[in-house]
Amino acid sequence: MSLINTHVQPFTANAFHNGEFIQVTEQSLKGKWSVLIFMPAAFTFNCPTEIEDAANNYGEFQKAGAEVYIVTTDTHFSHKVWHETSPAVGKAQFPLIGDPTHQLTNAFGVHIAEEGLALRGTFVINPEGVIKTLEIHSNEIARDVSETLRKLKAAQYTAANPGQVCPAKWKEGEATLAPSLDLVGKI
Repeated sequence: MSLINTHVQPFTANAFHNGEFIQVTEQSLKGKWSVLIFMPAAFTFNCPTEIEDAANNYGEFQKAGAEVYIVTTDTHFSHKVWHETSPAVGKAQFPLIGDPTHQLTNAFGVHIAEEGLALRGTFVINPEGVIKTLEIHSNEIARDVSETLRKLKAAQYTAANPGQVCPAKWKEGEATLAPSLDLVGKI
């Protein structure tokens, strides 16, 4: 069963955020757009490159009214040390959520049971807590957060403009389509 258009299930998790430990719940995701980025584990090779990419684009997410959350199967204590010791991870100004119990990785369908790690999963969630996009892939392939930002903006556009769809490679400000019988076979 797909998670698209389903509500985020209740959860409670600890995170490291801007020098403090905080608690994040499904309620934390409500009232604004959220992007959850799952990664296998702290202190790995590809993960810091993705966090740095998200950190370098964080201002764009904030301008779009979205919060970014990084989730790994480590503890929030590990994330504190990771943030303090990795120059790439140290750029993160968004919450680094620990999921040592695998509550989140299981709920979002990214858990690798035999490894106790997460697959690389990216989820865009609307202000009502409904999952609008998801991408899950193998851990050896790092993501490009600019594509996540594009998907966020497309989801925001279609939420604000019912009846419109964003075509392939759509970027903010470009033309959209209004599906109709007249378009069938003409595109």
